[in-house]
Amino acid sequence: MKCGVSRGLKAAGLAALTAAALLGGCGTPSEPAQLMLPAGDALQLRAWIPEALKGNVAVAPVNGGAATGKWWGSKIANEAMQAALEDSLRSTGMLAQRPAQARYKLELTLAELEQPWVGLDIKVAATLDWRLSDQRSGETLYQRRLRSLHTTDFGQAMLDQNERTRIANEAVVRKAINTVLRELIELRY
Repeated sequence: MKCGVSRGLKAAGLAALTAAALLGGCGTPSEPAQLMLPAGDALQLRAWIPEALKGNVAVAPVNGGAATGKWWGSKIANEAMQAALEDSLRSTGMLAQRPAQARYKLELTLAELEQPWVGLDIKVAATLDWRLSDQRSGETLYQRRLRSLHTTDFGQAMLDQNERTRIANEAVVRKAINTVLRELIELRY
């Protein structure tokens, strides 16, 4: 009998938490500072940047993102990804001060963002298309479709599913930026 009561209380508690998560909370947009390459990683990469990339990469307008709605969810806006990518390139020394004079152009498109509607642990997958081209010749030097995954567990933001989704969104983009910048420095120029 005691076991049945305990299970009933757990189920009721879980139902109450789910209802609170569904009823409460506003849309939580991703923050550019949380999307960008962490300072420690940028410092580490800075020493390995080839001369050809130093101050020589312009960023094309980012595509595929969406603004977060006022009442529910968390999305990743183009502007947030643009700022994070530019700040990441700047912190590694690759961002061109004069984009029109840069030799290379980096393009980013958010092709797909998979998020659960409801969940305790929030698993987000983002598919991003990357392309580095020579601005003079138009030749594609690097092209990659990269899928990143991140799970934010319930304990990171117990009362707000939107916040857990935002944390997962930011982590998948941050992982992708880190991977792509590491791959760019390995190319031959």
